[in-house]
Amino acid sequence: MASPPSSPSPATIRARTGDAAVVISGGGPVGLCLALLLAEQQIPVSVIEAEPDIVRDLRASTFHPPTLDMLEPLGITATLLERGLPCPTWQIRLHPSGDRAVFDLAVLAGDTRHPYRLQCEQWKLSEALLAKLQRSPFAEVRFASKVEGATDQGNHVSVEIESGGRRETLRARYAIGCDGARSVIRRSMGLPFEGLTYPETTLLVTTLFPFQQHLEGISNVSYCWKENGNFSLLRVPGRWRVSIYPDENIPIDDQMTPEALDASLQIIVPRQVPYDIAEQRPYRVHMRMVDTYRRGCMLLAGDAAHLNTPAGGMGLNGGIHDAFELAAALIDVLRHSAPEDRLDVYDRRRRPVAREDILAQADRNRARMRERDPERRRATLKELQTIIADRDKHRAFLRRSSMLEGLARSAALS
Repeated sequence: MASPPSSPSPATIRARTGDAAVVISGGGPVGLCLALLLAEQQIPVSVIEAEPDIVRDLRASTFHPPTLDMLEPLGITATLLERGLPCPTWQIRLHPSGDRAVFDLAVLAGDTRHPYRLQCEQWKLSEALLAKLQRSPFAEVRFASKVEGATDQGNHVSVEIESGGRRETLRARYAIGCDGARSVIRRSMGLPFEGLTYPETTLLVTTLFPFQQHLEGISNVSYCWKENGNFSLLRVPGRWRVSIYPDENIPIDDQMTPEALDASLQIIVPRQVPYDIAEQRPYRVHMRMVDTYRRGCMLLAGDAAHLNTPAGGMGLNGGIHDAFELAAALIDVLRHSAPEDRLDVYDRRRRPVAREDILAQADRNRARMRERDPERRRATLKELQTIIADRDKHRAFLRRSSMLEGLARSAALS
C-alpha cells in the first residue's frame, strides 16, 4: 500500500506563497487569535493592522464559558483569569425594587470547564495573544500598516499594503478579513453587508463607584429595567461599565454632557455628589451579515462577517469561535493536504450559528430589555424565575445564552 502523502513543511508553504501562507487583515482579538492558532501549527502568517498598537478602548468585556475552554490550551485563559473578574451569576433586574431573575452558571459544570462568565476587557486578550505571537518564528504582526485591497489570482491572493506612505504587495495563499465592519477584504470579495442599524445610540461610561456596595444582590453582569427605559451594569476589575440607553427624543450630544451623564447615573444610585466618570463612548448598534464567508482564496471572520447588538456579550465570543473553526479548516488544507472545499465546511458551520444564535439571540436580548410596559416586564421576569426554578430548563437556557448549544449544533454539520 502506498504511503500517505506527507504534509508540506513550513518552509515549503512559505516558498509556495512568497510572503506567508496566510495574510490576515485586522489585528484585533479575532485576527490575532487566528494568527496564533496557525503559527502554533507552523503555518507562516502575517497580520496587518492599521492602528499603531493594540487599541485599549471601551469594547467587549464578556467571555463565555466555551470561549474560555477554547483558549485554555493556548495558555490564554490562565492569563485572562489573572486579569479579569469571574462572574458566577448574571441577572435581569427591576430597578429600583431589586426584583430579579438570577442565572447561576454553576448548572453548566457538566458542560464546560469554566462554568462562569469572565469579565475582562478585550484588549487584555489582544495583549496576551500578541505576546505569544511575538515569540513565534512563524508569525509577524505589522502595526501602522493598512490593507488597501486584495485580488484573488486563482492560486494565491495579492494583498496591497500601505505603510508610512509606502505601498507594497504581499503574496499569500489565503487572505482573511478580520477587519471589522468596514472590512477591506469583504469589499475586495464583492460581498454586500446587508442588514439594519438600530435607531438608538447607546452611551457607555465607566466609573470607579462601587455599585456592588449599594445595590443589594447585584451580579457582576446585570441587565436592568428602569422607569421608561433600561441600563446595564457590567463590572470589570476596578470599575463598572454602565450602558445607558438615552431618550431617543433628545439630541444625543445633549445627553453626552457631564451633567446629563451624571443625571443618568444618579437614577441608578442617588448621591449627594456627582459621579466621577472615567471614560465615555457613544456607539450605534447594527445587525448585519454576509451571505457567504468564503469566496475563492479570501475568507471572513468576526465583525467583518457578522455584526450584532452587544446585548448578551456574543459578538467577541462569536468572532473567537469563528477563528477556531477557520483555523481548523486552514490547517487541514495547508498542513494535511485536505482539498480546498474543506474551507466551505467553515462557512456551513459558522454562518448558520451567526444567523440563528448570535444575531437572532442578541436581537431577542435587546427586545426584552427595551420592553417598556410594566406588566409585560413583570410577566417576563416571572417566566424567567420559573425557568431558573427548574434545573433542566435553567441549564437549557444557559446552554443557549452561553453559546454552548450553537457550538454543539455547528460541530454536527459537515
